[in-house]
Amino acid sequence: MTLFQIIFNPLSARELAQMPKKLQLNILGEFRGFPQDVRSIDHEQFGQLERDGKRLYRYRLGDYRVYFERNELGVVIHRIINRNTLKDFLFRSSLPTGEDQALEQNPKFWKLIDAGKSRDES
Repeated sequence: MTLFQIIFNPLSARELAQMPKKLQLNILGEFRGFPQDVRSIDHEQFGQLERDGKRLYRYRLGDYRVYFERNELGVVIHRIINRNTLKDFLFRSSLPTGEDQALEQNPKFWKLIDAGKSRDES
C-alpha cells in the first residue's frame, strides 16, 4: 500500500477549524474513501476546473465544496467552501453556465483559490 497524504493549506485548515466540531468531524470522516477515489479520478465524481494548464478538482461533501489539486504524495486541499456561498458567488457574478464552467472562467474564483497560496509563501 502506498502512502497517501491529504494536505490542508493554511487557508483551508483555517476554514475547517472555524466550523463547529461536529461538522469538522463529519467532513473529515468523508475523507475515508478519498484516497481510492482520487487515485482513480472518476471524471463524473469530481468536478474539474483548468487554468493555464493547471487542473483543480472539486469534491462535494454535503453542503460543502472541497477544491484540491493532486500531487505525487496525494492531494493539497485549497479551499472548503459552503455551497450556498458558491451559489451567492455565482449569482452575484451573473454567470449563466454550470458551476464548474462558470468558476473556471471567472478570475475572482481563481483569486479565491490563490489566496491560500500567497499565505503559504509568507
